[in-house]
Amino acid sequence: MSTPLDVEPADAAATEAALVGGDKIEGRSLGQIAWRRFKRDKVAIAGGCFLIFLIVVALAAPLITKWFGHPPNEFHPELIDPNTTLPIGKYGGMSWDFLMGVEPLNGRDIFSRVVYGARISLLIAIFATLVSVLIGTVLGMTAAFFGGWVDSLISRIMDMFLAFPVLVFALALAGVFPDEAFGLSGNTLRIVLLVFIIGIFNWAYIGRIIRGQTLSLRHREFVDAARSLGAKRSYVLRTELLPNLVAPILVYSTLLIPTNILFEAALSFLGVGIRPPTASWGGMLSDAVVYYTTPHFMLWPGLAIFATVLAFNLFGDGLRDALDPKTR
Repeated sequence: MSTPLDVEPADAAATEAALVGGDKIEGRSLGQIAWRRFKRDKVAIAGGCFLIFLIVVALAAPLITKWFGHPPNEFHPELIDPNTTLPIGKYGGMSWDFLMGVEPLNGRDIFSRVVYGARISLLIAIFATLVSVLIGTVLGMTAAFFGGWVDSLISRIMDMFLAFPVLVFALALAGVFPDEAFGLSGNTLRIVLLVFIIGIFNWAYIGRIIRGQTLSLRHREFVDAARSLGAKRSYVLRTELLPNLVAPILVYSTLLIPTNILFEAALSFLGVGIRPPTASWGGMLSDAVVYYTTPHFMLWPGLAIFATVLAFNLFGDGLRDALDPKTR
């Protein structure tokens, strides 16, 4: 027969206090769990820090160019060789006054134009993504939740948009659109037009993802419980389904923004995007093609596009793994 286990009074008191609730174990929300997972991904954290830095630079572009550069459209012909129209000096005229050198022919500050180009690229990409996410989320949820002919109609519309030659249509529409319409003119009109084209024709991608996610959620127990209590369809969509779709919406949005940045750069590169002399990364690359003997002119806007797209992709991958660890 085994001897009874002796327990010290202090240990017994601590054990009793823990059982009663003296040392409560606090649970963590899904957001806190996702944040702990996300913090372990150092690459995603680096991408997020770079994106925050880029947004701050874009917002503070006038102040930054005042301290470290010159106005983006200011000419500096004294820095250009009149015989070759190329910058004077080595490395494209790079100096403490011109951190990235100057453009051939006119001598504009490349650093200032890259900084101002970030404003255009991020503005168009983010707002176009918001348009795509809004349309795709509404139509994707509607198609999956109601089913029947509604699902068939919206799905065929998605297939049509996915098969549509978006770049060709964008080139045609942006090329023939007048310089003044709807009370807008100049680059304000071009920005609205690019947001409309990119946002409208990219919604089908996220719409298909949201439709698939909603199909897997609409027969879950919490949805059936809400219906059994007499909840209306609008309440089920807004309160039961939409909160469970936040994670895929956030993840796909971070992966859609770099695609839109490349789309805007391609349109500006082909001459139907932002009108000169307003700085944009795609427009700078288009101007640099002529001066292939001065690689610095093409290097800096190309590097800006590459770094921004890479940072968004790394951040999006880390966010996806944090919100859905099953995808690892």
